[in-house]
Amino acid sequence: MTFDLKHTKLNDLYDQYGQSPWIDNIRRDWLNDGTLAGMVAQGARGVTSNPSIFQKTLATSSAYDELLEGKKDVDPEVLFEELAVRDVRDACDVLSEVHTLSIAQFAGKVRRYCDGYVSLEVSPRLARDTVATVTAAKRLAAEVGRPNVMIKIPGTKEGLPAITEVLGAGINVNVTLIFSLERYNEVITAWMEGLELALTHRSDIAAIGSVASFFLSRVDVLIDPQLPDRDPLRGKIANAQAAGAYELYRRRMASERAQALIAAGAQVQRPLWASTSTKNPAYPDLLYVDTIVADETVNTMPDATLAAVLDHGDFANSRLLNDVSIRALASAIDDLPENVSLATATDKLETDGVAAFVASYEDLLKTVAQKQQGTN
Repeated sequence: MTFDLKHTKLNDLYDQYGQSPWIDNIRRDWLNDGTLAGMVAQGARGVTSNPSIFQKTLATSSAYDELLEGKKDVDPEVLFEELAVRDVRDACDVLSEVHTLSIAQFAGKVRRYCDGYVSLEVSPRLARDTVATVTAAKRLAAEVGRPNVMIKIPGTKEGLPAITEVLGAGINVNVTLIFSLERYNEVITAWMEGLELALTHRSDIAAIGSVASFFLSRVDVLIDPQLPDRDPLRGKIANAQAAGAYELYRRRMASERAQALIAAGAQVQRPLWASTSTKNPAYPDLLYVDTIVADETVNTMPDATLAAVLDHGDFANSRLLNDVSIRALASAIDDLPENVSLATATDKLETDGVAAFVASYEDLLKTVAQKQQGTN
């Protein structure tokens, strides 16, 4: 992938609209050949990863082969974590300048948050185990050993107290797999409780970053088939949820509790739009980008979506930039027919999302084992 190092549409997202574009992919070969550095030079301000991403990279790339040599007897899960920690640590170093400059902007009150983070997920096997999630999050953060590492914790019921405890320990947290406004509201509360806990530990809460990852395209994939053909609500509900989430974010950040934390030095916990590649080929390829641009948000994009933004992103008509347009976009949820339950859909998406990440993780470990034995 070749990049022309000039002002780009990714820069515009951040400079003009206050939204941070992150890349939803990490690869050892990108770290080796400078591709990730090129993306950062083009305006990418963070990195997210998950087991599915690592599995695809391991299965299709020889970039890890040298690192796997002499490791036939190592437990595949231990070996994977070793590889993932190395990738994330190196990616943190690539993003270090973004992080440092962002800290300066935050300290100067230009922005209410910092960028330059790289996310590493705890094992999906632990999604329903609070104690094990906390233990794994602390261990992974220590192993990466970079101030801009962000540990991903699922926003399940069991994940909520883990989020609080990990933030309370001074560790950056990316809350993942959020599908409903109700759960997002609980995630914001967990964030507040975490920073309050950090204050009791006399931690520097200004150094604790957090995002709440709201998954989008999967909502339309599940809701659209429940609507009649050519129904105007098709392809609208995911972005309607994003509008609702942004409205909730602004309201909760303006609350007395959040304002007390901000006054004590806290960064805001930004909404992050995830699952932003368009799954339905009939829809515009930037459906989950162009229409949900908003200040103090993040959009993490697969590399194909990132490339599309660089080529033809158009943010001028974004519908999330004022109160009237937010309400208009969010109102699509209220227009759903009675036989279509968004609550049922989002509950299913959380359950299926956890299961899918576990399945990807198991496939990942099988791929690691095959690579160890030289059978792949």
